Amino acid sequence: MSRLALEPGERGGTVVLRDGRPQSFVDLDDPEHLEFPYVQHLAMVLDTLAAHPAPERLGVTHVGGAGLTMARWVQHTRPGSPQIVLEPDAELTERVRAELPLPRGHRIRVRPQDGLTGVRGLKDASADAVVVDAFDDGEVPADLLTPDFAADCRRVVRGGGVLTMNLADTPGLARARRLARAWAEAGWSGPLVMVATREVMRGKQPGNVVLVAGPDGAARDWVGALRARTVRMAFPTDVRTI
Repeated sequence: MSRLALEPGERGGTVVLRDGRPQSFVDLDDPEHLEFPYVQHLAMVLDTLAAHPAPERLGVTHVGGAGLTMARWVQHTRPGSPQIVLEPDAELTERVRAELPLPRGHRIRVRPQDGLTGVRGLKDASADAVVVDAFDDGEVPADLLTPDFAADCRRVVRGGGVLTMNLADTPGLARARRLARAWAEAGWSGPLVMVATREVMRGKQPGNVVLVAGPDGAARDWVGALRARTVRMAFPTDVRTI
């Protein structure tokens, strides 16, 4: 059984830990307070998607939930957005919902399923985005890194939507490049993009990389819009096509 803990953050909010590893940061008073850089990168991707064109709501499927940080952010920035969260750790979800309750009027549905099983059970073209932020012992589960999983996500995502995943990588970003090849093999024909802090992107240190399969037929427009948003980051961020 995993060891769960919810601890105060250094700058307010709450850090959700499982077996001593930080899983999420949640600020109930300010859902736009995204403490971890990679979470800010995921939000940047969804903000860019919402501008192409600009829907009032986004249908998002989250693979991995923990503190439900991204689902809370989507609800706060685009109220009423229909969201599905696939989180197999029911004990974690129960604790989070009891101590860090979701806002009123949300349309967030948490299902106690792993990503592979949960995505397989979703309807075709039922989401604008699939956001994968799932870790087991510090690594993305291997069954989420296959062409078959990427193809199933493509089935679920509506035309013009995106698939994005957070993964830990080493200098040189070999894992992200390998995964991009799997996504291309699965039929994602939009631009494949890596987003990371400048230090990680330039190979100065290991760290988190957000891989994105952008909307079909929007390569130049999409990547340019994504790069334009990096100037709003509180830390140097690079966007690189693969």
